[in-house]
Amino acid sequence: MKDLGNYRKSYEKSELLESNIPEDPINLFNRWFHEVEDFGGDSEVNAMTVSTIGLDGFPKARVVLLKKFNEEGFIFYTNYNSEKGRAIAENPKICLSFFWHTMERQVIIKGIAHKTTEAISDNYFESRPDGSKLGAIVSNQSEVVPSREYLEENLKELEKDFDGMVIPRPKYWGGFLVTPLEVEFWQGRPNRLHDRIRYSSQDDFSWKIERLSP
Repeated sequence: MKDLGNYRKSYEKSELLESNIPEDPINLFNRWFHEVEDFGGDSEVNAMTVSTIGLDGFPKARVVLLKKFNEEGFIFYTNYNSEKGRAIAENPKICLSFFWHTMERQVIIKGIAHKTTEAISDNYFESRPDGSKLGAIVSNQSEVVPSREYLEENLKELEKDFDGMVIPRPKYWGGFLVTPLEVEFWQGRPNRLHDRIRYSSQDDFSWKIERLSP
């Protein structure tokens, strides 16, 4: 067994204080997102971990790309028939998390996932490269397949079928909007006295702000 007890790092790049944060977590997320983007080093700033409770009762986490965020919440796209899609249909309470190592920051979002409108899914699908569109059609996501060659042969057939044609969005593929109920911001600090600020949604649509012990 490899001993990782000596893996240590001092976090000293920033701080998170109540005196300089907005009342709305989306505004703080927007600020952090662009600061990390400008700082560089995180190749995919929009990469996030989506955690669901599976149909087997076990939690499962996987990395997905955030495609939009605004005051309504956070949007990502997937195959609705996939393992994650079916898990969300059964239990829409999910968690999103971002870890931006370059700025020593983490954001954890607890929320409820809803399917986006068909218009939103159509608009995003139309913006994708043709190869990505065909990939979404050819993949029965999460299903067992006999081989890599099986997928590649099916893709070749689809390329022939849709040559020169508009590629429509399959109805089983689309977006989820995650409406946040709780957003926690974590900023690494020296001596493991990290900053943790939690925003909790209130019945009057305001946000309760609390500092958590690290």
